[in-house]
Amino acid sequence: MAIGHKVNEHNSINVCSLCPRNCNIDRSLHTGVCGSSNIIRIARADLHFYEEPCISGKNGSGAVFFSGCSMHCVFCQNEEISDGVKGMDISTEQLTEIFFELKEGKSHNINLVTGDHYIPEIADTLIRARSKGLDIPVIFNCSGYEKAETLRILDGLIDVYLPDMKYAESELAKKYSNAEDYPDVVKDAISEMVRQQPQIEFDSEGMIKKGVIVRNLLLPGHVMNSKKVLRYLHETYGNQIYLSIMSQYTPMKAFPDSLQNLNRRVKKSEYERLLDYAIKLGIENAYIQEMNSSGKDFIPDFNLENP
Repeated sequence: MAIGHKVNEHNSINVCSLCPRNCNIDRSLHTGVCGSSNIIRIARADLHFYEEPCISGKNGSGAVFFSGCSMHCVFCQNEEISDGVKGMDISTEQLTEIFFELKEGKSHNINLVTGDHYIPEIADTLIRARSKGLDIPVIFNCSGYEKAETLRILDGLIDVYLPDMKYAESELAKKYSNAEDYPDVVKDAISEMVRQQPQIEFDSEGMIKKGVIVRNLLLPGHVMNSKKVLRYLHETYGNQIYLSIMSQYTPMKAFPDSLQNLNRRVKKSEYERLLDYAIKLGIENAYIQEMNSSGKDFIPDFNLENP
């Protein structure tokens, strides 16, 4: 029985507590916050060119976008797949085949995007794929809202962790993601990721092979939250990890007055203030973005007949 699942009082049904939401439901019968059943559903699998340079490279990253999400941030850029409805159900055997198809397409890596709610299935798939010769780096691209004990299922199977650290402020996490516990959860999660992959390694072409890169998306009007994130990460890990300081926030819909900041993009002056602060802290290992890196053109098409 995998960590994160437990048997109910009838000793017959596995109920899910993989993530901090602790829905404790049988996903073969119902869906919880993530909107996902116990069958893997993907929304897209293709070469992706809009990740950090050490991930996308010249050939692209072999990205597998999983349907469903346990966060449901109000500003989500992939909201059309976060409810778990859109996409195609596949088996672990089919997922293994997809990994090899991406490798054959010359992808630099396998990039598992928002697969938190399928961690046991992903672990089984990776064990099978490695035994069949999958030899390119595997990246776990996630929200940071993961239990450390659940991440341990992936120990030895993931080469690169690519989590967000969205919030250092509990109030903001509650307001935008209904996850007041996010700051504490993400700190534990990143600690576990760094334990598993404690050193950054790149190949001769500058492509990442191992390590942890933590992303922070600057939200309009919330420079202070991002400053707190950068300070925590730098004081805790220094140059042991890389940071990705992102300006790409894109309003995906009209927000009410209570969330009016989210109706605009990040100002150049806001992003420059954050970058100046990063320099002041002494951060050296960081990726930054051009201000034209935001926009719906950078969001994958999830309306394909065959994902």
